Amino acid sequence: MTCKLSLANLAEISGTATIPAYSREQLKAGILHFGVGNFHRAHQAVYLHELFNQGRDMDFAILGAGVLPSDRKMKETLEAQDYLTTVVEQDINRSTATVTGPMTGMIAAPDFGDIIAALSDPAIRIVSMTITEGGYFIDPATGKFDPGHPAMVADAANPGEPKTVFGLIIAGLKARRAKGMPPFTVMCCDNIPGNGEVTEATITGLAKLSDPDFAHWIHENVAFPNSMVDRITPATGEREIGIARDTYGIEDGWPVFCEEFKQWVLEDRFPLGRPALEAVGVTFVPDVAPYELMKLRILNGGHAAIAYPAALMDIHFVHEAMEEPLIRAFLAKLERDEIIPVVPPVPDTSLDDYFQLIESRFSNPKIGDTIPRLAQDGSNRQPKFILPSTADRLNKGLDVVGLALVSALWCRYFEGKSDSGKAIVFNDASAERLQKAALASRDDPKAFLALGDIFGAVGQNPLFIRRFSHALTTLRVVGTAETLKRYLDGRLAA
Repeated sequence: MTCKLSLANLAEISGTATIPAYSREQLKAGILHFGVGNFHRAHQAVYLHELFNQGRDMDFAILGAGVLPSDRKMKETLEAQDYLTTVVEQDINRSTATVTGPMTGMIAAPDFGDIIAALSDPAIRIVSMTITEGGYFIDPATGKFDPGHPAMVADAANPGEPKTVFGLIIAGLKARRAKGMPPFTVMCCDNIPGNGEVTEATITGLAKLSDPDFAHWIHENVAFPNSMVDRITPATGEREIGIARDTYGIEDGWPVFCEEFKQWVLEDRFPLGRPALEAVGVTFVPDVAPYELMKLRILNGGHAAIAYPAALMDIHFVHEAMEEPLIRAFLAKLERDEIIPVVPPVPDTSLDDYFQLIESRFSNPKIGDTIPRLAQDGSNRQPKFILPSTADRLNKGLDVVGLALVSALWCRYFEGKSDSGKAIVFNDASAERLQKAALASRDDPKAFLALGDIFGAVGQNPLFIRRFSHALTTLRVVGTAETLKRYLDGRLAA
């Protein structure tokens, strides 16, 4: 017996899933959130749901917003189920389903005018976003705003009719200033080092193109707290929809599956107030940077490290990659020998214990996280998760055998076929030029490192070039498994 997810069916659903202890009538939107995807609904929305269950701060409910054509499908799906989401938390030994309801509605493209109107509503005091690491129009090699990106050029030419998240935020801030209203806080929830500063750089950089004085006003008046967010959340497919239906009796058009673990570390800079998130486990600190670097380099860097050897060995699920002794040992050696030693200390935290937690989380078979998800968007992820560790080691005069191997595995992956000859399907906005460079590297390994917007100075370092070239040649001659063995045995260094 199944029933459609809706407010009317909550009583029936309560037999198999936990339902909200609050009603929709109690909620009022105080947060406008861009990027209503799986991670947001498994993370920020869950924290707010738990807070509302305590009867607290229900004037900080979420109004969703989306600027991409794909966001329209999310809006239609959620609208059809009263903006409720089934969140299935899966630990190794148990699974639980919770219906969450902290969202009051959603505005999606092409209704950009409605988004600006919502941003100028005094009830909205926080604007948050999860728009992926690559959504900030930052040159990965320099870390600076890219004013020449076509989307930024278009918004700068038409500031009254913006089409990007950042153009809309600027328009909303202008509308508030014109009404004599204080600005909202802008809270980034994406995996980017210094994500608050990066968000400010993009917003002020775009504003400067059409109104330099207003860009200065934004810098002086708008708060951009940094944050660290963490929860492994795979994409939703037929598998997840089927489990929600068959196990929990819930017909949910877009359920969210995730691990039990979640973490949120946040700077406490909210001039117009904020929900009491510390009551549900959020850690407020004066400086997020140590926590952020720990997570980006050890967890996200770990994901990036195992993605490409697993893909080349025809492994589909992340937990299956961790069951492969060569990949598990490769990850452990890379982390302990090269990544963790250049991660700055974190208050009251053992980095070795943190990595052991990461190993356990990666090994959870219930999650169903996939290697294709980890391998996607490498052109944005490698410069944020892997190459900073490489640069730090090179700057300290330290070796990079393992990290250079990660880059070589990424290059080998973009040749387009696994070791068995199976075709690889890419999911990267830069896939065409990456594959072109990877194929050219067969004649000259430096052809891949010539992608200057990705590798920057690292790609010109003689030691890195030597280590990368030798690892890439080894991968082609003996294959991924044997190359990993040679790395583990200390025989890979050229």
